[in-house]
Amino acid sequence: MENIFSGSYYAVIPAYIRYNKELKFAERLMYGEITALSNKEGYCFASNRYFAELYGVSISTISRWISHLAEIGSLHIEVIRNDKKEIIERRIYVVDNPYMQNNQYPYVQNSTYPICKKSKDNIININMLDSFYNYIINKEEKIPKEFENLEMQILDVLEKYEMIYPEEIINCMKPENVEKIKVISYSLALAIKENVGYLLYKMNREQIISLYDECKLRETEYKETDKEIQSFTNYYYKSLKGQLLKGKGPSFFMPKNKKNESKSSEEDEEGEER
Repeated sequence: MENIFSGSYYAVIPAYIRYNKELKFAERLMYGEITALSNKEGYCFASNRYFAELYGVSISTISRWISHLAEIGSLHIEVIRNDKKEIIERRIYVVDNPYMQNNQYPYVQNSTYPICKKSKDNIININMLDSFYNYIINKEEKIPKEFENLEMQILDVLEKYEMIYPEEIINCMKPENVEKIKVISYSLALAIKENVGYLLYKMNREQIISLYDECKLRETEYKETDKEIQSFTNYYYKSLKGQLLKGKGPSFFMPKNKKNESKSSEEDEEGEER
């Protein structure tokens, strides 16, 4: 087994992972291993072969476990390619928010959890924000590529939270209010994309706006300190997602697809393929 991954790093397995009946025990354990391996660089770069040797299962089984954790929004997978489009590295980021037992949202920017602040906070950039805003407000022809096939769901949510304004009203707004619409709208769309949109029923429009205002206060408070917020949109989205996931028990994940459930049930029991 690769010695590069050995070390004394601690593992973090939050309660909603430990007690989630939709996850196999081995998946929960591997989640903890990924958090431990993420402490040094902010992400885990261990291969499927490493995990397969560690747990005594096949590489395809590890692939399914990681895919399942990614599907429920617990992991983010980034594939690094060279100029020839060849894969040179895979990075696994832990993206869950309820990572500290006593943490209260808004999201704490300088958390000790193994997420690299610089790499994660740059996921949402100003170009992505403006592109989505132009589609919603200025009626550009196509929704940004990252939200393809989610257009109807996103528009339904934005209408529900009254985030779609006529251009003439937008032109009369103060710049800070336009920015608020941009950030909140994008964050709602991202919630749909990351499969936590079904939890939005927990928050009404006033609560979502109030959370934004509180995050803005934190941004001012943390300015020029070691907790300074590098990307406000990323900070607000993490706070929103954290509120949606807050207090969830083992059954908060969406039901598994019946077809996939029956297909993997024989292989994925404890002590499966060796």
